Amino acid sequence: MLALIPAGGVGTRLGAAIAKQYLPVAGGISMLEASARALLAAPWIDQVLIVVAQDDPLQGPIQQRLQGEFGGRIAVLAEAGPTRRDTVLAGLEHLLRQCDEAATTWVLVHDAARPGLQAQDLERLRAAVLADPLRSGGLLALPISDTVKSIGAGTDSAGLAADAITTSAPRSALTLDRRLLWAAQTPQMFPLASLARALRAQEAVTDEASAMELAGVQPLLVEGSRRNFKVTTREDLDWMRLLLDAAADPSR
Repeated sequence: MLALIPAGGVGTRLGAAIAKQYLPVAGGISMLEASARALLAAPWIDQVLIVVAQDDPLQGPIQQRLQGEFGGRIAVLAEAGPTRRDTVLAGLEHLLRQCDEAATTWVLVHDAARPGLQAQDLERLRAAVLADPLRSGGLLALPISDTVKSIGAGTDSAGLAADAITTSAPRSALTLDRRLLWAAQTPQMFPLASLARALRAQEAVTDEASAMELAGVQPLLVEGSRRNFKVTTREDLDWMRLLLDAAADPSR
């Protein structure tokens, strides 16, 4: 089993001075390192490949620490692209070149900004996917509990209403059936060769499951945990730090 972490982004929405994956979350450990350690804690994952930008000046110390502890189970590839899809595909192509049994090898793709991944969720995903006779792959996800609104026609590219001169808020046009909606998380787990083929064919996708769906596959949705949220905003970062600090010190 292989794993891949795309880490070529800069996290502009968080507004930090450095790429968000290098921000500390617990005990001085960066989000990227914490996410990698969550995968490396599973003994059945043979290697975790982190894909960073070519001119990334910050990954060196993380690579040294992880390789010092985990040896060849961690590798870094400096070939990140302009989008997540490009970065993931670069990593997959690298793994394909190294893999003798790509058709039967599974790969997990995990966000660098989800350091709250728990071992039991990772194990549940693996068990469900491997038990699926269709070999459809799958992903951690959460059923939507909130009432979800869709904005309608008459909005601009920012989602603002046509009468934005009087209001800066979008208008609700439709309430969606939340029983049919799940929020995607990572890891997302698919056969290595199949995922690479699907991503080559699709440029405008925001996760691996989207590419597989467009290839005609229906991935399993394996219920994850709210702890496994993606750090996108400063508020997310504050919540993640509190959560991981509490996990490290139950007496708090």
